[in-house]
Amino acid sequence: MDIGLRSKIISLMEREVIPAIGCTEPISVALAVAKVKELLGMVPDFIDVQLSANVLKNAMGVGIPGTGMYGLPIAIAMGAIAGKSEYGLEVLKDSNPDLLEMGKRFILDKKLKVSLKEDCSEKLYIEVTGQAGEHTARAIISGEHTRFVLWEKNEELLFDSTKLAHPASHISGTNIQTSPRTNTSSCSADTNEPELSFDIVCDFACTTPIDDLRFILKTVEINKAAAAESLKGTYGHGVAQTLSSGLMGNNVYTHMLSYTAAACDARMAGAMIPVMSNSGSGNQGITATLPVSVFAEETGKSEEDLIRALTLSHLMTIYIKQSLGRLSGLCGAVVAATGSSCGITYLMGGSREQIGYAIKNMIGNITGMICDGAKPSCTLKVSNGVSTAMLSAMMAIDNKVVTAVEGIADDEVDKTIANLTKIGRFGMLETDRMILEIMTSK
Repeated sequence: MDIGLRSKIISLMEREVIPAIGCTEPISVALAVAKVKELLGMVPDFIDVQLSANVLKNAMGVGIPGTGMYGLPIAIAMGAIAGKSEYGLEVLKDSNPDLLEMGKRFILDKKLKVSLKEDCSEKLYIEVTGQAGEHTARAIISGEHTRFVLWEKNEELLFDSTKLAHPASHISGTNIQTSPRTNTSSCSADTNEPELSFDIVCDFACTTPIDDLRFILKTVEINKAAAAESLKGTYGHGVAQTLSSGLMGNNVYTHMLSYTAAACDARMAGAMIPVMSNSGSGNQGITATLPVSVFAEETGKSEEDLIRALTLSHLMTIYIKQSLGRLSGLCGAVVAATGSSCGITYLMGGSREQIGYAIKNMIGNITGMICDGAKPSCTLKVSNGVSTAMLSAMMAIDNKVVTAVEGIADDEVDKTIANLTKIGRFGMLETDRMILEIMTSK
């Protein structure tokens, strides 16, 4: 592989696989609120938040770290009271009980308003306007969870990604990303991103010098620690405890399920536990990591095998998300579990052709699993994805594969993936609209 392309892919993975605390949609809202507070130089007297439908959907029913509470109001309030934008997706990590009480008072005093952004084509769009005395400030995140495209104070433009007028040295936070955009309400893919394919992903994972890939082991360290901490208590629906009850046996398969479920249980319940995310989603990062790492550990695979399998899993997830988009009506567990199935197939000794079989088996099975917002029951969907990942890998190793005459599968792996993302990005638009309508009318 060309050294330049290899370098770009490493940079891409380092941008897309990052730590996060809590569900990334409400945390991204808190990040924008924190930036507005910093632009004002004080806690706002009032905050107006306008969101795209997909962000609103994913932020309504999920636990907010360090609060014991659910939903957007407390995320906004804590962003204003305790948030620091330099922390990126760990924006609320300085929260404490005293600041939480201030956040609750902020809500009781009706100092915030949340509404749907009208005529917004961008699925990930967050616009926050804050007022403090006679001063106002505004910040917009678009396209990616940490990508600011506009900062403004007292109607003076401080930063606009279309003009890059703001000095780079003033852009705080290593996880805060900026890049040119055609406008502030619609955000296209970063043109500097390498164009991936099934073969490029496999070549990178299998041939890159191992020392250049060791950074991926951090995903195991962080996500396994999250799972271990979660198993000490009961979070959300306690899916991990149910899986560990013994009724399904005590083996590598149930361990893969229970560890993955444990990390998701804690994250969706709002535990103050960091996880390593993938493409803006903690659940995707967990699902791309833990099934692969548990399988490798319990089947005695080498560290190099683990590193390459993890790289394959995470990069395949990134590749699929490139064409699917950050948010859609398709559950992200489908994507990350597909990456995970590739990693498991690799660890089973699978060939490149068999890794492709695993992808076709995944897409021939759980395509269509809807995203009805971030919430504790997401762990059920993640567990379903991991179970299917294992089955798909086992079938692939036996050279059993969903064929091109069946459904949306195609002879070419890339085309099969494109068919999946086309359904998720365009075919499920009406499904997405109906989901939000049902959720907001309850």
